[in-house]
Amino acid sequence: MSFRIVARAVASTCVAALAGCTVGPNYHRPSLPPVPAAYKETPPPNPPNGSWKRAQPSDAELKGKWWELYGDPQLNALEARIEVSNQTLKAAVEQYLEAREAVRVARASYYPTLAAGPSISRTRESYNQPGTKRSATNYQYDTFNIQGQVLWEPDLWGSVRRSVEAAHANMQASAADLANVALSLHAELASDYFEMRGLDLQAQLLNNTVKADADYLHLTQVRFKGGIGTEVDVAQAETQLETVKAEAIDVGVARAQYEHAIATLTGQPASTFSLAPAPLTLKLPEIPAGMPSDLLERRPDIAAAERLVAAANAQIGIAEAAFYPDVQLGGTGGFESANAGTWIQGPSALWSLGGSAIELLFDAGRRHAITDQARDAYEAQAANYRESVLNAFQEVEDNLAALRILDNEAQTQQVAVEAARRSLMISTKRYKGGVTTYLEVLTAQTAQLADEQTQDDITTRQFVASVQLIKALGGGWSRAQLPKS
Repeated sequence: MSFRIVARAVASTCVAALAGCTVGPNYHRPSLPPVPAAYKETPPPNPPNGSWKRAQPSDAELKGKWWELYGDPQLNALEARIEVSNQTLKAAVEQYLEAREAVRVARASYYPTLAAGPSISRTRESYNQPGTKRSATNYQYDTFNIQGQVLWEPDLWGSVRRSVEAAHANMQASAADLANVALSLHAELASDYFEMRGLDLQAQLLNNTVKADADYLHLTQVRFKGGIGTEVDVAQAETQLETVKAEAIDVGVARAQYEHAIATLTGQPASTFSLAPAPLTLKLPEIPAGMPSDLLERRPDIAAAERLVAAANAQIGIAEAAFYPDVQLGGTGGFESANAGTWIQGPSALWSLGGSAIELLFDAGRRHAITDQARDAYEAQAANYRESVLNAFQEVEDNLAALRILDNEAQTQQVAVEAARRSLMISTKRYKGGVTTYLEVLTAQTAQLADEQTQDDITTRQFVASVQLIKALGGGWSRAQLPKS
């Protein structure tokens, strides 16, 4: 009869556990600053060199392999290596897997723990111990024991549920962090690649200038030998030629550094990696910028920040659960005998069932402090989430502005380059005709080279800004990609 009473008590507690309450606030996404309907910085419509346009509902969204928009097979091949060989990304993957296993650890607390095992011992008791004296033949005896133990702490107040909720949110935040690391690595590789190709474009310009300057040096030497030029003209032409040669050589320093950075990003030793020179002659792709509200669903860093808020909210419930009694149920069962022959028999069976409930009466305000601490942590995470949204808007606006301004600058610079070329052509004719000194030609040469270098630099900056804008837009990632369980 006593066993039935205990069994009923255990069953009642199980039902109460299944229907138990969950303390602490339920999660609601924090309020955000006002989200604008459109970006302030809108690129010019249909700019001459491709560039950007305002997205329409029918526009295709950015896809995962966004770098394919540039149409560069070598860039595509390099980007593909990041997923396979980049060590930073591998570390981020392992961190996500660690967070995923933490969810399993938290869920295990829903269930009882079961332990079982045999034990055999021989005991010698003191012959002179207090109490009834044993005979000299039975103060030594054997014990054969095999028993199992079940312990269960029912989740009456939702502490386990909140722990699982926090672990799951942290796991999703880790998944978003992983996506953000991948996006950053791909963007860094693309930026380094375009910077390197921009330097190849500069090197091409300087090498062509060296050839032109060599022709000018020959012209001054011929005129000097013919008595219609001066030695100063020759010295100036030679100075110009050697200066440009030095600039062409110097470009190799930065190019080598970008090449080494690309090697590291793709998981290859810098000493065995090389890329042949290829000037940047691509066309800027046309990419939809979307609407500001899209960022809330397409930026992995925003998703990670929001999930950390959810995890902090769950920690409040865990802290509040400590104010309620700690209930634990347990039971043991097995067999025990003094002889191996009667070990596993009915008369050797033993069992016990029981439970306990402990309420902490005084802790000097510790639980209140922990709860307040959890609420403060939640508010801090909510503020970080709002800040990440504001930063996202800023990054998009920054790069939209950069592309718009650089597009205008490129058009103006093209006019300047054409004017500098005409100026050099006129000065050259005047010099050959004996109307002016070589100093006028030298001034025109320097101006043309500076304008053409600025033009090439603008082109490089446009491509880097386009990569940064794609990164700011989330690179085609979607919140729907977060793991559900």
